[in-house]
Amino acid sequence: MNRALMIVTATGAAFGFLPVTVLAVDVAQAADAAEIQISEKAPLGKFLTDAKGVSLYLFEADSKATSKCYEACAQAWPPLLTDGTPVADDQLDAGMLSTTKRKDGSTQVTYNGWPLYYFAKDQAAGDTQGQDVEGFGAEWYLISPEGEKVHD
Repeated sequence: MNRALMIVTATGAAFGFLPVTVLAVDVAQAADAAEIQISEKAPLGKFLTDAKGVSLYLFEADSKATSKCYEACAQAWPPLLTDGTPVADDQLDAGMLSTTKRKDGSTQVTYNGWPLYYFAKDQAAGDTQGQDVEGFGAEWYLISPEGEKVHD
């Protein structure tokens, strides 16, 4: 069964219009093992993506292997979930890839201990709009193949 997590963001209500952005994040991965790959984009360099090239982020408020992003935060920053053992691209250190249990019992993918997330405003593979964004009490960054935040 293929499912998509639909994230809807609305802005402009104060001006009498309500533009809506919809991001469909394919969560069919949740039925299988998540696959992590590397993408590259100037000037950011290399960073982690899912198998479709959608950017993945870390949240500095998280402690190693423990997500602090729930409810409204998880709507804006959907966690990368898996039902199987995640798979790393052969260019990545598979030993850094793991999982953590979320409060709802789902399994979130981690890399170097960092729980991984999508960003709702990224509309296509290669988008990096979540890079160096502050929200929900801390900064969000792309994550490098070395397991650290990407500096721009």
